[in-house]
Amino acid sequence: MNDNYVTLENVYYSYEVSENDENSDAMVGVTQMAVENISFSVKKGEFIAIAGRNGSGKSTIARLMNALLDPTEGVVIVNGIDTKDNEKIWDIRSNVGMVFQNPDNQIVGMSVEEDVAFGMENLGIPRDEMLTKIDKCLKTVKLENERKTEPHLLSGGQKQRVAIAGILAMQPSCIVLDEATAMLDPDGRKDVIFTVHKLNREEGITIILITHHMDEIVGADRVIIIDEGHILCSGTPKEIFTADDVIKKAGLELPQTAKMFNLLRKSGFDVRRDILSADEAFEYIKELIASGKIQRRCE
Repeated sequence: MNDNYVTLENVYYSYEVSENDENSDAMVGVTQMAVENISFSVKKGEFIAIAGRNGSGKSTIARLMNALLDPTEGVVIVNGIDTKDNEKIWDIRSNVGMVFQNPDNQIVGMSVEEDVAFGMENLGIPRDEMLTKIDKCLKTVKLENERKTEPHLLSGGQKQRVAIAGILAMQPSCIVLDEATAMLDPDGRKDVIFTVHKLNREEGITIILITHHMDEIVGADRVIIIDEGHILCSGTPKEIFTADDVIKKAGLELPQTAKMFNLLRKSGFDVRRDILSADEAFEYIKELIASGKIQRRCE
């Protein structure tokens, strides 16, 4: 049985831009390739992170998975549906919700609850059912106390959680977050990442996180590194964070925890290379101190 929810097979996407002709003043069309020969699958219930620097092609991949773009070549399959099947576009987009970079561009309601209700109203869902779903979705993203609040009064992280609640109300099986934390402060980013992990863990929703913040990929099941429209590598977070050459080539930075352990190794300490989170680091350093491998210094 095929349990893949999203599959990209030999996908290319190109677009045309206008440039000045070197031999005349005329503008000519030039084809730019955004992604080339991309192939991967995402299983139902999986948490996938796609990481790359700005302009690497990762946002193009996000839009291909939601049928906002059609591949120039190759095939994108979502829940068994070819995204080029125009008669099934609504089925694809109702199953794959998108959260974009700027939350202000996604919020349309005059209050939090109005925004969450917007998509359901368009579907003609009965009011009683709608109110029940609004309650559930706002509790899921921890905004139940803000239901009457005007969205412009919320923080960036709260606005993104409103956007997520609006998507949850449509009951998607998959959520794609396209740089959804890029405009947020550290607290806002933390709130959004916590929320999507909760949705994945408790609701079984497939999560595809598009990001250039490497600390956000620590809890993913699998990570795909993209650069210049190509897949550089894929693997678990621990496999990715030990591939220093790939991280450097992709123009990405290791999380602070990984940087700290790199400095310890350079200072001559024999420490593990697979420590990713602050919690793991804390427990491991306690072990090192207890074993005498690192001396505790008190000022």
